[in-house]
Amino acid sequence: MEAGRRSSTKPVQSLKPTKTVSVDEDLTKASDALPLPLHLSNAVFFTLFFSAVYFLLSHWREKIRTSTPLSVVTFSEIIAILAFVASFIYLLGFFGIDFVQSLILRPQTEVWNSEDDDELADVLLRKEDARKVPCGQALDCSLPPLPPPAPIVTVQKVLDENPVTVLTEEDEELIKSVVAGTTPSYSLESKLGDCKRGAAIRREALQRLTGKSLEGLPLDGFDYESILGQCCEMPVGYVQIPVGIAGPLLINGREYSVPMATTEGCLVASTNRGCKAIHLSGGATSTLLRDGMTRAPVVRFGTAKRAADLKLYLEDPDNFDTLAVVFNRSSRFGRLQGIKCAIAGKNLYLRFTCTTGDAMGMNMVSKGVQNVLDFLQTDFPDMDVMGISGNFCSDKKPAAVNWIEGRGKSVVCEAIIKGDVVRKVLKTTVESLVELNMLKNLTGSAMAGALGGFNAHASNIVTAVYIATGQDPAQNVESSHCITMMEAVNDGKDLHISVTMPSIEVGTVGGGTQLASQSACLNLLGVKVASKESAGANSRMLAAVVAGAVLAGELSLMSALAAGQLVKSHMKYNRSNKDVSKASS
Repeated sequence: MEAGRRSSTKPVQSLKPTKTVSVDEDLTKASDALPLPLHLSNAVFFTLFFSAVYFLLSHWREKIRTSTPLSVVTFSEIIAILAFVASFIYLLGFFGIDFVQSLILRPQTEVWNSEDDDELADVLLRKEDARKVPCGQALDCSLPPLPPPAPIVTVQKVLDENPVTVLTEEDEELIKSVVAGTTPSYSLESKLGDCKRGAAIRREALQRLTGKSLEGLPLDGFDYESILGQCCEMPVGYVQIPVGIAGPLLINGREYSVPMATTEGCLVASTNRGCKAIHLSGGATSTLLRDGMTRAPVVRFGTAKRAADLKLYLEDPDNFDTLAVVFNRSSRFGRLQGIKCAIAGKNLYLRFTCTTGDAMGMNMVSKGVQNVLDFLQTDFPDMDVMGISGNFCSDKKPAAVNWIEGRGKSVVCEAIIKGDVVRKVLKTTVESLVELNMLKNLTGSAMAGALGGFNAHASNIVTAVYIATGQDPAQNVESSHCITMMEAVNDGKDLHISVTMPSIEVGTVGGGTQLASQSACLNLLGVKVASKESAGANSRMLAAVVAGAVLAGELSLMSALAAGQLVKSHMKYNRSNKDVSKASS
């Protein structure tokens, strides 16, 4: 059968693209129907298109500035819209269709590569022509494998079983260019149009530059397109962090399975035990006290009196409505709640607070603040804006202003733990917990001069939940501000425990929340993306879950300390006798 195929003498057409033009072919072009020469027609419609765009944008900007609805359209704007549509259709028909056809109909680049490719294609066509019957189960119609084009193979033996890295000629040239410094590493994604390929080339160049292996840092299995321009620059891989589940955590009558991304052994197990104790006691209750993100620019005047004049102007209730209108133009969800001022000589710090819907809201509040600063320049032209953030916000730093005034979501979460549960599940007593909490979380923290740190390990739980759900891990600094209170109730039989957290900064949209893994964890909690029923409901629910998980973690750790079990449990869950490096290899 194979011999029969090879002996086929059917003529084979060449794969090289050819174009045959008939003498009788009608040479009339569609452009001949235009009243003007083609280049003049193009110039007219280009001018019409950009003139209409400029006219409409300038008019709409003026409407936004004067708070005029965009739906109110004048006669001149109608003419501009019609001109825009007509010129757009012309330009799309003239340029767009030809461009799409060139993409769809252009021949594959392999056809033009070499004469060897033509001969290879001829062989394939001859074999196709030799087939007389369709392929069946008993008929072997398979073709022998064709030799692939030989890539450049570079072998880097860093460890005994290091995999072989296969690179194309173009990749190899790019790597050498990056190593030599002629191609900036940060430009690979835009240059190639392929984020994963850019990460692979950057990774290889980094290994050659440093002489250090990145084996063990995974590259495959990640969507690098999803982080471009918003989550991480110049990636070379991603770090794997295990995610454990604590729960079910019963808060306000609803159960939650809490995802926690951590490498600290015993943390998830301890939080899970606290969730069990809370559940057996009827659940916890979480209450939202405040909801408002802050941003505090710093401005400077020539004299302290001028700074005081602006302070009095901003704190005057009669001026708030005007400032709110200016601020609220920046977003559908950003709504100004208040402005708190602090003066230091000629410098004035303006702490704006606003709602931000389901977003964490730093960018949202910053845009609103910028609008107000631009507005104030009219009445205070001598105001010099030193910075959009003057640390009176305060972001990613422990600060008394956040501890007292709050930032983000201010939440208090409480539960009454039954005495039997304290003894059987937590292995301690109500009296021991109350006394230890007073000596450790209250007195001990005061002795240390703690700022918002009147707790056992709130930051442990906050950080684990933040990483799992795509929050900003650095904001665990102020988000972990927490005071843990314990009190014997019901004649000393039961334990009342509460955590008060004035600055939980979370969101369910934007940033890392849109990444696949983090989005899955948010979906597990039922707070993925923005709430369709009520703006901000999902982020507030997430804040309640964070506070409830902290409550569970505080309860379990304090019980382990009171019972003297901390060292024993960490030796069991936070130590491993297995050589992980050998196991992975």
